[in-house]
Formats: sequence, C-alpha cells, structure tokens
Amino acid sequence: MRIIAGKYRSLPLEAVKGNNTRPTTDKIKEAVFNSVGPYFDGGEMLDLYAGSGSVGLECISRGMDHAVFVDKSYDAISTIKKNIAFVKVPSQCTVYKMDALAALKRCADEKRQFDLVYLDPPYAKEQNEKVMMALCQMNLLKKGAIVIVESLKEDVFSDEIGGLRKYKEAVYGITRISYYEVRQ
Repeated sequence: MRIIAGKYRSLPLEAVKGNNTRPTTDKIKEAVFNSVGPYFDGGEMLDLYAGSGSVGLECISRGMDHAVFVDKSYDAISTIKKNIAFVKVPSQCTVYKMDALAALKRCADEKRQFDLVYLDPPYAKEQNEKVMMALCQMNLLKKGAIVIVESLKEDVFSDEIGGLRKYKEAVYGITRISYYEVRQ
C-alpha cells in the first residue's frame, strides 16, 4: 500500500495487521481521485472508518490542508499515527479513536465542516445512510462538498439522502463507489 500521487507520491504506508480492516486498493483510490479531480486546492476532509489512514493521507498528498481520521480500533489508530509520522504531516491531521457517530458529534461541537468525506465502513456493518443524514443534520458539509461511499457492489443507496444527491456510481470487482454532493 502506498500514496499514489501528489507531494508524497510513492511513499509506502503500513496496513493494519489482521483481517478486521480491508484496505482501499490502489485501483479504487486512483479511480476515486480521477473522478473528484486528481488534486485539491486546500480544504478539509473526513476519513471516517479510516483503517490505515491511506485515503486521508492521499488527500493531503494531493493538496488538502487537513484531514480528520476516525476509527474505533486501537490497531487502526496506532497504524494511522505511524503513517502520519512517516509521511511527516502531523500538523495537518487530527485523529479520533471513537465510533463514527460520536466522532460526527464531536466534529459538530468543534464547528468543523468538510469539503470531502470518505465513508468506508466494514462491509458487514453498513450504516452509511444514517451517517450521511447525520452529516447533513449536524451541518458538517461545506457548500459543494462531496461524500464518497465505498461499499459492497450489492449495496444500493437512495439517490437522495438528507441534503445529498447521488451523482455517480461505479463498480470495481466486489466494490461499489457511490458519489454524493450537497444539493444546491
């Protein structure tokens, strides 16, 4: 596993040990970033269910100013912190060890708003629509924000959820990527 493009291109990243975390493949990361624009001109991103933190670190490498990494696993949090230290971007990262919905509440309490949110929960524990509703209800999304959902290809989500509208979907092997944007 590695950072694909940008300032930290080709830096290797550590994966979470064991079978509890399923890393986002390079192929899927490449497709996602080609879809949302390969580079960013600043911004805030939320890597919910962050695992190793590879998606958030990819965003920082491609120009995001800051990433919030959330996972409830001790092993994942340890791996995220190691990867942040290896890439040498601690000032651009915030790490929360907690449940996804608790993290959203904390972000709302801190008045955070995001330009990009990546949802990649363990496939067997889907709660994506609930999380997307919470993102909208808690005012965590900036105007023009994008929410990307990685799920099993069999999972199909509503075209509109809260203040979000699905504008694209793609399937790669066993994985479905759904793209949502804040409705104007």
